[in-house]
Amino acid sequence: MPIQQICTVVSMERLDASTWWMVLEAGKMVERYGLRGGQFLHIKCGDGQLLRRPISVSITGQDEPEDLVTLIFEVRGEGTEWLSQRKIGDKLDVIGPLGNGFDVSKEGRYLLVGGGIGVPPLMEYGECLQWPHTAVLGFRTKDKAFPAIVSRFKEHCEETYLCTDDGTLGRHGFVDSQVREILVKENNFIAILACGPRPMLKSVAKVAAEFGVPCQVSMEERMACGVGACLGCAIQMKDGTMKHVCKDGPVFNAGEVDWDV
Repeated sequence: MPIQQICTVVSMERLDASTWWMVLEAGKMVERYGLRGGQFLHIKCGDGQLLRRPISVSITGQDEPEDLVTLIFEVRGEGTEWLSQRKIGDKLDVIGPLGNGFDVSKEGRYLLVGGGIGVPPLMEYGECLQWPHTAVLGFRTKDKAFPAIVSRFKEHCEETYLCTDDGTLGRHGFVDSQVREILVKENNFIAILACGPRPMLKSVAKVAAEFGVPCQVSMEERMACGVGACLGCAIQMKDGTMKHVCKDGPVFNAGEVDWDV
């Protein structure tokens, strides 16, 4: 059940010209309401912005006197530009928890696949997943593979593979090629958890289907209300129905999504 909460900024770190690492005190949103990585918060970004901005949750933690929530986001418009200018001690009007995270209730090995700003929502799973797990992380270039993020996957995952579009770090190419190579060698994963841009998710879902590995994808769409009341984030499923990313997702079974519309 989502609640409206005034949250305090306790940490604000600039990762590069457009990417920020923000930590909020969020009442008891984690302990009492079950907020976890992969879900999102809907944040009011200034009095001049009518619509809130959905920001994915990267890491959560129960703490005293209030729970801590890490958000890693890119500046993409006026709302996130306003958010990037917040200082320690500032207050934010937040609604959450919203959406659903990944299902990791089954015992077995997991393959985490992230691309770009889709890497941070997987951080909590990389750090806290109780089952063995491997990570494949894709970035446009070496400068976008922030050490503060990548190092945490390397510390907690069995293996962490890096890919860059321009070949400046790790494998030259996209994550789906690395995923295919891993599955050829050892197809013993109980599930793939993927988060990133839609073309990446489509490619990873295709590889997963070829090898018969269940795949969960975290979809990204423009959101207005954040609670399923509007049609702004509707996506089409293979059975012809429409589902809302904000309410029914953002995580879906990849096999249920109509990737061809």
